[in-house]
Amino acid sequence: MKNISFAMTTEQIKTRQKTVTRRDGWLKAKPGDLARPVDKVMGFKQGERPQPLFEDGTLIRFISVRREPLEAITPEDVAAEGFPSMTPAEFVAMYRKHGDKAKDGQVTRLEFEYVEPIECPA
Repeated sequence: MKNISFAMTTEQIKTRQKTVTRRDGWLKAKPGDLARPVDKVMGFKQGERPQPLFEDGTLIRFISVRREPLEAITPEDVAAEGFPSMTPAEFVAMYRKHGDKAKDGQVTRLEFEYVEPIECPA
């Protein structure tokens, strides 16, 4: 299972406000895939590891995956990204400021749901 970093939206994930994320990559993701939300996946010092954002093991499951232009983001999706008071233009500017590498202007839009860990009886 892949880790997925939410370094910039940690609080939105922890409060489950965020249900959509846009990524430059993630080209192989498909609906039904599970991923572990973590604090970061790069830039570790020796001995550091990604830290899961949920102590109970909650995961996310992709329910919709598609490629689209970054500028196609709607006000509803900006809110689903965890920024309800931001405009689409403000979101695009923020996204580009923090490492947009999408050379063709396309991003992967990942819509997801939170999946609680299954408790097994002892």
